[in-house]
Amino acid sequence: MNRRYVAVWLSHLATDHRIILQPELADTAFVLAAPERGRMVIKAADRNAEKQGLETGMAVADARAVFPSLMVLDEKPELARKTLDELAEWCIRFTPIVATDPPDGLVLDSTGCTHLWGGEHAYLKDLLAKLRSKGYATRAAMADTIATAWAVARYSPAASLIPAGGQAAVLAALPPAALRLEAGISERMQKLGFYRIGRFMEMPRSVLRRRFGQDLLVRLDQALGHTGEIIEPIRPAAPYQERLPSLEPIRTAAAIEFGLRKLLEALCQRLAKENKGLRKALLTCYRIDGEIQQIEIGTSSPSSSVEHLFRLFQLKIASIRPALGIDLFELDAPVVEDTDPFQETLWNISGSNDQAAIAELLDRLTARGGRDIVRRYLPQEHYWPERSIKKVSSLTEKPQTAWRTDRPRPVNLLPHPELIQVTAPIPDYPPMQFRYRDKVHKIRKADGPERIEQEWWIAHGLHRDYYCVEDEDGARYWIFRLGPYDENTPEWFIHGFFA
Repeated sequence: MNRRYVAVWLSHLATDHRIILQPELADTAFVLAAPERGRMVIKAADRNAEKQGLETGMAVADARAVFPSLMVLDEKPELARKTLDELAEWCIRFTPIVATDPPDGLVLDSTGCTHLWGGEHAYLKDLLAKLRSKGYATRAAMADTIATAWAVARYSPAASLIPAGGQAAVLAALPPAALRLEAGISERMQKLGFYRIGRFMEMPRSVLRRRFGQDLLVRLDQALGHTGEIIEPIRPAAPYQERLPSLEPIRTAAAIEFGLRKLLEALCQRLAKENKGLRKALLTCYRIDGEIQQIEIGTSSPSSSVEHLFRLFQLKIASIRPALGIDLFELDAPVVEDTDPFQETLWNISGSNDQAAIAELLDRLTARGGRDIVRRYLPQEHYWPERSIKKVSSLTEKPQTAWRTDRPRPVNLLPHPELIQVTAPIPDYPPMQFRYRDKVHKIRKADGPERIEQEWWIAHGLHRDYYCVEDEDGARYWIFRLGPYDENTPEWFIHGFFA
């Protein structure tokens, strides 16, 4: 597929943006000026001022001599740069690869995008119409090379859509300055009678290099497509991304779901071919008023199931506010992992569990209640109870050691033991009652003690003597005494609850 580029020229970017911010300036001739070598110089003139013969580079004093009622405003270069960046972000609805071309241009890589608008002509027409509706004087051109599109947008108002391979023909009629040459080189060429690129395009390269330097040859090769030209997009394109523009603004949930399904089908087809699945997906909706709406989903294991991912998104579609309408949908998969077609059954207790079904259930639960409501734990080789388990995010990670089953362990283990008050005989008898959170629990049954030592290579401290106790209400607890029972009263703690 041949590359196709669009160069956009915002000929009055700075002044147009001032008029957008201050509509009262629309019928006033004004310029933006800045000090230069001890005098104020015009840096930008609006269209009304240009009609009076005022140009960029004129001294403000000379301009006021020609047009005394001229309004002069301070130039704000940072404002123009910010505006150009914002417009580049806005143009992402036309292609994922957009770059700024300071001080007043944009470059779009439209390769593979124009068919979504019904062709290149409709693509350019829609781009120009929307930029002009924002209030910017805009010209644009599409060609096989960035340099040719740039030249045509600025120097050939009659043409805007250059057919594939037609750059040489259109460049021949343009002046040398259209090649983005330095001003000195353009002036020398004009003096030698090279008023059009066609006059020297076929000349021997050694002659051109000797007369005008290597820069002319580089620029000419870039325009003709003999040398590539790299652009730096404002936002790197995601490797797994699908886009769906809409010629008519989308306002209903049903239409959003239809667009989302088409994007998921295209993305999941790509992922399946590469034996990959997404772990995270982001749907971005670009509204016609410039606002952006986003919803995000995550999965517990790599997935390329359209139906499953669609159901996860469906839970959040109600949060999208289309307002006046959405004209572009963008689906990104920033986190993608390889899938294993031979994955073993998850938590294979009876041999009948379906890992895919469990993973999809967990995804639906987390989509409704948040990612923190579902956790998976595996055993660790530690004696200390709070260190004997670890939290994992993957459903496929296997335990390095077996769960301990020779001793009872509480279903709910506190992250940190909590101090309790205990009445207990001595020396090693179970407690008779304990107070926890201002409630007294009389113990009816008890089992223990089970002594657990702390690993000496991790930390030093007293041992713990654990008891499984049951109170008069039938509730069961896991409590322990810290250290030996000597003449000092030991401390007791509660560490967990049995079901």
